[in-house]
Amino acid sequence: MTKHLEHTQKTKDLIDGLKTVCSNYGLANSGNEYKIITEVFLYKFLNDKFLHEARKANKDLKNSTNIEADIQKMSDSDYEYMLEKIGERSAKLQKNHFISALFNKQNDESEEKFFERFDRTLIEIADLNIKLFSVATIDKERIRLFDRLSPYIIESNQKTPFCKAIINKLVAFSFEPIFEEKYDFFSTIFEYLIKDYNKDSGQYAEYYTPPAVAKIMAKILVPKETHNVTLYDPAAGSGSLLLALAHQIGENKCTIYSQDISQKSSEFLRLNLILNNLVHSLHNVIKGNTLNTPYHVNDDKTDLKKFDYIVSNPPFKMDFSDDRETLASDQHKKRFFAGVPKIPNKDKKKMAIYQLFIQHIMYSLDSKGKAAVVVPTGFCTEKAAIGLGIRKKIVDSNWLHAVVQMPPNIFATTGTNVSVVFIDRTRKANEAILVDASNLGTKIKEGDNQKTFLSKEDEDLIIKTINNKEVIEGFSVLVDNEKLKQKGYSFGAGQYFETKIEYSELSPEEFDEKIEATKSRLEKMFRESKSLENKLFKKLSSLEYDL
Repeated sequence: MTKHLEHTQKTKDLIDGLKTVCSNYGLANSGNEYKIITEVFLYKFLNDKFLHEARKANKDLKNSTNIEADIQKMSDSDYEYMLEKIGERSAKLQKNHFISALFNKQNDESEEKFFERFDRTLIEIADLNIKLFSVATIDKERIRLFDRLSPYIIESNQKTPFCKAIINKLVAFSFEPIFEEKYDFFSTIFEYLIKDYNKDSGQYAEYYTPPAVAKIMAKILVPKETHNVTLYDPAAGSGSLLLALAHQIGENKCTIYSQDISQKSSEFLRLNLILNNLVHSLHNVIKGNTLNTPYHVNDDKTDLKKFDYIVSNPPFKMDFSDDRETLASDQHKKRFFAGVPKIPNKDKKKMAIYQLFIQHIMYSLDSKGKAAVVVPTGFCTEKAAIGLGIRKKIVDSNWLHAVVQMPPNIFATTGTNVSVVFIDRTRKANEAILVDASNLGTKIKEGDNQKTFLSKEDEDLIIKTINNKEVIEGFSVLVDNEKLKQKGYSFGAGQYFETKIEYSELSPEEFDEKIEATKSRLEKMFRESKSLENKLFKKLSSLEYDL
């Protein structure tokens, strides 16, 4: 554990060091800082990952104390053979792409300036790995691994010092002791890396889903071993839900598919997949509008692709008025079976876009598929046509597995109360388990926001209650489909809890005593109230006289 914490702290120190460089060159809190930090961090990770794989591919390098220097001595043919053996386990690098090569060229007086060499190295790595490590758009354009970074520095005489400062931070750190770490380590590091750049900007799921929520969703969706399955998130954001689910299943037992309208989110997701050994799914990461132009289709290209597991934390409210008529057309009617929200007269930003995502998710589930979707808690009981229509479809199809009402402020970025709806198309029983977890958790201050933190015990209670179908008074209840229908297809656990009335046997004498005691208390309260009223009246009269 001590070693784990040491690695974590050193990695965080590297991230902080890179942020300090950006701050020293006037880039702190700029729109470009996230590009620099994440790309430089990824460059360092890929550099060290290549060296790690090189040790495995070439026995002469296994115990090398200066592996980069030893690689430079290799013949070109030996180097190419080593690249073939490494294959797709790492990004391909040429000898001049190593961080040590750049570090050693800092004071080179050649015609090429250092910042130009730095930028060229990044672009060459991106070009060399564009097939495997790029993110695609719906038009099949490639979003490259790296861009030139020196153009973010306006003053030409500061470009080289800036690039040197970055290289000096990178060369003093090594990822090699960390590659044996697993998802729990890298999820913590990833959250720390992007925490300042992953704010909710109103776009699809751009904010980070809390790890506790992601873990709960994954462990309820996949309570036992499975393999060779497909995972999907149509509003993937930075991918925290997908990564938690992949870790629960096993990174080598699943393939990830995603789509998100935000380029920044797609780049974060790519980074997340690379850090967590899911490079094989990178070509399925798509930047584009899921609702208008869903990218993933079946092999025959006759319908949308169907998935084994779907997780999503879609945006709740968003202005999609420009697309509304298209989405409501006959072309999309089968997918949006319950309807498309109308354009409000006043605030278009309050259009309930999450209702479209839920319908898209239901349509994209395989016949044996399972899904977990974060929704505003109001969805669970709303009587409006679309929300009711969605819940009706879930219940009437016997797909409702569970619903969990989460504590308030589980997301620091939104005050909206949220619930998680679990859908299971393999269900045979006709009852669902509803959980009211709204009273769990500890409230903490995070920046300017109040946030509720779920402990491991809180998480385990929710997971165990649902997976074991446990009924706990005031916390969970089993409800059959017929009762759900009678209550207007409500998913609110509280509406199904039994109201208990406690009775106690009293003799006539005891009853009279209690009545007299209550009367005495009330008379005393009335006298005190009258006394306070008189004092207040005298005080007000005195003030009026003084005025």
